[in-house]
Amino acid sequence: MITQTGAAARPFAASAAVPGSRIVGTGHHRPDRVMTNRDLEQLVETSDEWIRQRTGIEERRIADEDQDVRDLAIPAARAALADAGVDAADVTQVIVATCSNLERSPSVAGRVAQALGIPAPAAFDVGAACSGFEHALAVADMSLRTGASTTTLVIGAEKLSAVTDYTDRTTCILTADGAGAMVLTASEEPTISPVVWGTVPELADAVVIDEVDGKGPYFSQQGRQVLGWALREAPKISRRIVDAAGLTMEDIDVFVPHQANLRMIEPLAAALGLREDAVVADDIITSGNTSAATIPLAISRLREAGRIPSGATALLVGFGGGFSWAGQVVRLP
Repeated sequence: MITQTGAAARPFAASAAVPGSRIVGTGHHRPDRVMTNRDLEQLVETSDEWIRQRTGIEERRIADEDQDVRDLAIPAARAALADAGVDAADVTQVIVATCSNLERSPSVAGRVAQALGIPAPAAFDVGAACSGFEHALAVADMSLRTGASTTTLVIGAEKLSAVTDYTDRTTCILTADGAGAMVLTASEEPTISPVVWGTVPELADAVVIDEVDGKGPYFSQQGRQVLGWALREAPKISRRIVDAAGLTMEDIDVFVPHQANLRMIEPLAAALGLREDAVVADDIITSGNTSAATIPLAISRLREAGRIPSGATALLVGFGGGFSWAGQVVRLP
């Protein structure tokens, strides 16, 4: 029989919890090199018309060979901090969502913290592929609510060109490189809704980054299965996310789904019955598919272009490798 000691019976100190968190700044970075559909015609059997009809993509950005994921994440982080008016020294947590970093350790988050001179933050990566940023955003929100962080930098960054097989026309037309970032602080009012997340075990191998015939690792997917799932299940999940926020679709000003394929985004948006004046993110057209970076990248570019009003309410929905999905409703700066 084990008896309880007096010390063990003593209650733990409680965290200094707050009601919510808020996004105070956004930023992004895209490589300088533009790869058009015409450029891809020189690499693989395809055409500009074929790509536009099946994906809606017109061009994408590709990083230089000597650049890696951190080289995309760092300038996006700097831009978000500048937009928020927050000093790097005040950041207490850095979370990076990525699935394309080829360096196993240290984390990209640790590299970002080092580069920006952030003193001793909690720093780690989240590997949930295309829904990684929404997972990271949820962890940041929980950290701020419980007092584990006071200012959190959340980044989605990918160099998918490093894991792209440019002889496979079904995937190389999609992938691209880039990063998007957000700065979050504690708030007396919840402006990030509870996350709704999960996985689809039977589709675990539908989107992978692995060796193909001894080469790679390369990104590959079962496109028809992913499209079928997205058109069938993503509308249901989107409604669950809005319900969890205590809102209705009439409250949604901006819809930002994972920028996987415009031919997936358009029917998904139509199925939700959004307001006619609601903005639907279409960054896929000129940025391509950047996996975990697509949603923060799209939001930052929408704000930069003045396409969304200050304080807009946005529905975020990510899904992909794993097969994981996640989303929340947020109020933008």
